[in-house]
Amino acid sequence: MKIVPSILNANLLYLSSDLAKLEEADIEMIHVDIMDGSFVPNISFGPSFVEKIAEETTLKQDVHLMVQDPDQIVDDILEFQPEGITIHYEASSHCFQLLDKIKSHGVKAGIAINPGTSYETVEAAIMIADRVLVMTVNPGFGGQKFIKPMLHKVRKLDLTRQINQYAYQIEVDGGVNDETILACCDAQADEFVVGSYIFNGDPLAQIETLNKKLSEGK
Repeated sequence: MKIVPSILNANLLYLSSDLAKLEEADIEMIHVDIMDGSFVPNISFGPSFVEKIAEETTLKQDVHLMVQDPDQIVDDILEFQPEGITIHYEASSHCFQLLDKIKSHGVKAGIAINPGTSYETVEAAIMIADRVLVMTVNPGFGGQKFIKPMLHKVRKLDLTRQINQYAYQIEVDGGVNDETILACCDAQADEFVVGSYIFNGDPLAQIETLNKKLSEGK
C-alpha cells in the first residue's frame, strides 16, 4: 500500500519545501496532473514541469494525463522517464497502441477510469495496463467529495486481477483522506492519491495520520 501525494493541491510557491517534507516522510512517489482545459475544465502543468520536478527531487513521478489528445504529449513526457504515465480511456482513440508505446520505454502504463465510465468499457484495456486508476471524483479540480460507489469498480478490478493473475496496481484518486482511505484499502486498492488532505495541513503530520489508518486496516 502506497500513499501518493498529488502536488496539484500544493502551494507552488513553497513546492521545494513541500517536496523535501515528502522525502522526509519516506514518500516514494508523487502524482502529477497535467490538464489541458479541454478534456477537463482546469489547466495545470505541462511537460516542462515534469522536467523541473525531476531536477528538484529524487521522488518518482506518477504522471496523470487529463488531456484531450494524449498522443500529442506522451513523447515529451517519456523524455524525462517518469515512473508511470496514465492516460484516460475516454481521451485516446489509439488507447492500446499508446499503452504499448509507454511500456516500450520502460515506463509503467496506466489507464484511468472516470466515474461515468463503466468497468466493462475498459475491460480489454486493463489486460495490458500496469496501473488502473479509478477516479473517485470527477476529474479536473482538487478538493471534491469522495464518490463512494466507485469502490465497486475497485473491487471488480481486484477480482479480475485475482482470477486472471494480472499484475496491475489499482490506484484511487479523488477525495481520499483520513475518513475514506480505509474504505479504499478494504476494497483492495494498492495506491492512494491524496492531495487536499495532505497539503491543507502539515504534510508530515497528515501523512503520519494516513499511515496509522492504513496500519489499523491491515
